Amino acid sequence: MKEIVCKLLVIGAGPGGYICAIRAGQLGVDTVIVEAVKAGGTCLNIGCIPSKALIHAAEEFDKVRHMASANALGISVGPAKLDLAQTVRWKDGIVGRLNSGVLGLLRKAKVKIVHGPARFRDGKTVEVETETGTQVIRAETVVIATGSEPVELPFLPFGGPVISSTEALSLASVPYRLVVVGGGYIGLELGTAFAKMCAEVTVVEATSQILPQYDAELVKPVAKRLADLGVRVLTDTKAKGLSEGKDALLVETPAGGSQSLPADRILVTVGRRPRTEGWGLEELDLDRAGRFIRIDERCRTSMRGVYAIGDVTGEPMLAHRAMAQGEMVAEIVAGRKRSWDKRAIPAVCFTDPEIVTAGLSPDEARAQGYEVRIGQFPFNANGRAMTTEDEDGFVRVVARADTNLVLGLQAVGAGVSELSSAFSLALEMGARLEDIAGTIHAHPTRSEGLQEAALKALGHALHI
Repeated sequence: MKEIVCKLLVIGAGPGGYICAIRAGQLGVDTVIVEAVKAGGTCLNIGCIPSKALIHAAEEFDKVRHMASANALGISVGPAKLDLAQTVRWKDGIVGRLNSGVLGLLRKAKVKIVHGPARFRDGKTVEVETETGTQVIRAETVVIATGSEPVELPFLPFGGPVISSTEALSLASVPYRLVVVGGGYIGLELGTAFAKMCAEVTVVEATSQILPQYDAELVKPVAKRLADLGVRVLTDTKAKGLSEGKDALLVETPAGGSQSLPADRILVTVGRRPRTEGWGLEELDLDRAGRFIRIDERCRTSMRGVYAIGDVTGEPMLAHRAMAQGEMVAEIVAGRKRSWDKRAIPAVCFTDPEIVTAGLSPDEARAQGYEVRIGQFPFNANGRAMTTEDEDGFVRVVARADTNLVLGLQAVGAGVSELSSAFSLALEMGARLEDIAGTIHAHPTRSEGLQEAALKALGHALHI
C-alpha cells in the first residue's frame, strides 16, 4: 500500500479531532484523520448525544405517565407505555445522522479519512490497520485526540449484569432494579432517566455528597428531585463486589457493616480515564501529568510537532473544551497566532433539574483571595418558571467586591443548560455586575434570573 505523506495527521475523530481536521482543511492544510471506530467519538456515538436523547425520552414518558392522574393543568390521558427498544432505535437514528454529517464535513474540507486503529512508529509516523492492509502515514505535525474510556473497577469488571454507560444506552428493556455505582454526573443523569422509566434505582456514592464536584447549594434541588422520583441514595457507601449469585451488589455501609442491594443491572460510573494504551504511546517520549499527556497553553506536548487535545490531556473532560482546543491547534499549524484559556468554559450536568456552572464558585473565589459579592435569584419568583411548573432552583452570580468584575456564574433549574452561553460570554467579555444588570432580558423567560441575580448583588433586586 502506498505511503501517505501529509502536513497534519489527527489521531481520533471525536469532537476535538474532527474539529481540528475540519478547520485545518478549511485553512488549506493537507490533513489526514484516523479513526478506529466511528467519526464523532464517544460524545456523538456513546456519550453526550445518545444520553441526552434517552434523557429526553424519559422526561416525556414521565410527563405522560403523570397525566394519567389528576393534575393542575387539567390534562388527562390513558395509561402510558414505553417501548425502550423503539426509543433506542430512535436514538440510534439521531447518532447515525450526526455521524454521517461529520464524515460529510470532513470530506467537504478535503480531509482524507483513514479508518482503522493507529499505532505510532515514531513521532512523525503511524501505521493504521485498515480493511485492506497496513497503511503507513508520515506527517510534519501530529495531533493526539484519542479521548477517554470508562473506568472499570477490578472487583466489578464489565460483563453480565455489570455495565458501563455504553451498554446502558443500548438496553432493550428497562431493568426492574438498577444500582448505580458512582453519584457523579453520568450516574445521576442515567439513573434519573431510568427512574422516570419506572426502574427501581439505587445510587451508591463513596463520598458524603452526590455530585461532589458541585457545591451543596447547587446539589440540593437535585437531591430533592431524586427523592421525589423514589431514587434511593446511599452516600459514604462503598461498593465491594457482586454477590455469589451475581444478582446483587455488596456494599460497605458508613458504620462499617455490609449490605446486599438486589439488582438486575449494576451501572458503574466512577469516572473516565485517558485512552493512552494500544496505540504506541510508549514509542513517544511525552511528559505526563499523572495519567494524562502534559500540554502547555497551546496544546503542545514535550515533543516538537506533537500536540494533544481533549480528554487525553486531563480535566475538564468536556467535548466543547476539546473542540476549542482542536480549532486553536489547527490555526496554529496553519501559521496563525493563537492561545487558549479555560476560565470561561461552562460545565453542564443534565440531571433533573439541570446544573450549569462557569468560572469560580463562591468558595473557589474566596480561596483565591477575592472578597466577593454574591447575588442569587430563586426561580420560584420567576414568572416563566411558574408557568412551566418547574420552580425549583436559582441563578447565582459571583463578583469581585471591589470592582464588580464577574468571576463566576451558576444555576440549577429546569432547562438552565441554555444559560451556559450567556454565562461563558459574560466571563469571556470581562462583564461587571452593571453590564448584566443593565442588559434588557426578554420577559417572561428564565434568563431574567441572571439579570435579577446581578441586581441582587448590587443591592437592588426588583422581584424579591
